[in-house]
Amino acid sequence: MTTADSKKIADFWFDPTCPWAWMTSRWMLEVEQLRPVETRWHVMSLSVLNENREDLPERYKTFLAAGWGPVRVLIAAAQAHGEKVLGPLYTELGTRFHNQGLPNERATVEAALIAAGLPVELADAADSTEYDEALRASHAEGITLVGEDVGTPVIAVDGPDGGRVAFFGPVVTPTPRGEAAARLWDGTLLVAGTPGFYEIKRTRTAGPSFE
Repeated sequence: MTTADSKKIADFWFDPTCPWAWMTSRWMLEVEQLRPVETRWHVMSLSVLNENREDLPERYKTFLAAGWGPVRVLIAAAQAHGEKVLGPLYTELGTRFHNQGLPNERATVEAALIAAGLPVELADAADSTEYDEALRASHAEGITLVGEDVGTPVIAVDGPDGGRVAFFGPVVTPTPRGEAAARLWDGTLLVAGTPGFYEIKRTRTAGPSFE
């Protein structure tokens, strides 16, 4: 029998507006059903990551400007109700943003808060800088593990030698299910735990498929 104490902790840093992080997060929930793994959720921010970049398309700059809201709300929710609420609130936000295609606006965030059993007033945090210091700290904790030239998600686990192993991704679509999800987890840990290993990559030929 697998107990909570025997499970491998996978620390997962996410930005709820990123569709690729959403795909990976749903994969992690699948992995939890098939391997002794528990996901511990943390907030990172594409808005923080890219805030000093000028060489971005205007459309992406608009996306990043709006992106501050949901991550601030997540930080506010965790501060008020504990980090255990991050996973459920991420699920409600991500389902609305990605599966349902709803806009990143206050009404969507409020609906997600209500569905997650949280006070709707937490949506006020979207327009407040009060939570930015904590947001930046959470972001820095994750991105420092992998470097500034990647994005979200970041996953960190204990490696085969007992040290911490962290990586960006995996970037995958659609979300692997069943044994395919378990094999991807096993393979990801294998390559990520190899000393000196940095990258496997190929050109994306499809966008995220929210099946």
